[in-house]
Amino acid sequence: MPEQIAAIATDLIASLAPLKGVRVIAAMSGGVDSSVMAALLKQAELDVIGVFLNVWDYSRDEVNRHGSCCSLEDAYDARRVADHIGIPFYSMDMREEFRQNVIDPFVADYESGRTPNPCERCNRFVKFGALLDAADQLEAQYVATGHYVQRRDAADGIHLFKGNDSKKDQSYFLATTNRRQAERILFPVGSLEKDATRKLARYFQLPTAEKHESQDICFIPAGDRIVFLKREGASAGFRGGDIVDTAGNRLGRHQGIAHYTLGQRKGLGLPDGPWHVVALDGVTARVVVAHPEDALISEVDVEDIAWIRPPESDETIAAKVRYQMQPAACAFSAENGRIHLSFDQPQKPTAPGQVAALYSGDELLGGGIVSRAT
Repeated sequence: MPEQIAAIATDLIASLAPLKGVRVIAAMSGGVDSSVMAALLKQAELDVIGVFLNVWDYSRDEVNRHGSCCSLEDAYDARRVADHIGIPFYSMDMREEFRQNVIDPFVADYESGRTPNPCERCNRFVKFGALLDAADQLEAQYVATGHYVQRRDAADGIHLFKGNDSKKDQSYFLATTNRRQAERILFPVGSLEKDATRKLARYFQLPTAEKHESQDICFIPAGDRIVFLKREGASAGFRGGDIVDTAGNRLGRHQGIAHYTLGQRKGLGLPDGPWHVVALDGVTARVVVAHPEDALISEVDVEDIAWIRPPESDETIAAKVRYQMQPAACAFSAENGRIHLSFDQPQKPTAPGQVAALYSGDELLGGGIVSRAT
């Protein structure tokens, strides 16, 4: 087994060899994935600068931060890894950018009835937005991350593919990354299974080798979204209203649409179930529900489009409009900077504010943000 891990490390280092001496920013979160990523870059003799993004004032959170990413503990772990592998390390203050591009839209979406995807916005605006700007200032050609996504360079440019570990594939969260950004991003661990990443961390004797994986949204204490939204003043999301079916029949009352997400089926407390939430109206404060067979969707409109590689006219397209789903075959049309998806088979509901990722086979073509689903 040690020989197998050594062979994997040798192959990955060899794949990075053409970039020897090139300056790269290693986006270090303090987790095992980004730690192994940075170690591989260093072993391949790139000019590596470790960077931790300080995005949130965790001194405000009077809770145990265990299990969430980007905490003060994570900053300490990232620095320990950088010291261990022998690279310079900096902590960058991204709190203003994070507030403007992630926190404020997150709160506004829950007040209006949308269901935001903060990880997507963090990738688009902070990790691959502001961090690439910082790379320019440091004269770095690339930014590298621990995402489970595969990059392949070809004569016609770069292509991004799903990670080999289907359970850890993170291509969905990069669907709104544009081609200009994608050309400057490296994914050294993207071809690995999670178990192999952990074994490589042990092989490199990294301080984070046994660290538990983060689960929570990084800025929400203990995963309690409601406490966070109330603290952030999302009062419109906590205005009481009616729960109705699609015909407008009143089934009950609620204490605010922020308590619900589209597709939700648990905790509704309604008779004659099961029910699924199919609409949230921030104007009337209504929660609309339907029985499962009536909650399926076939049509999705998508805005804020970004392409890594636009599809060919005759290319077969599949779309993923929730993280926990397999890409489903669909027809595709584009007009005025928006796209319309029509699924071949009805799908479980998604919510405005979620990511729509478009694929051709395992290749990520691009995507955008769901604006309507019916």
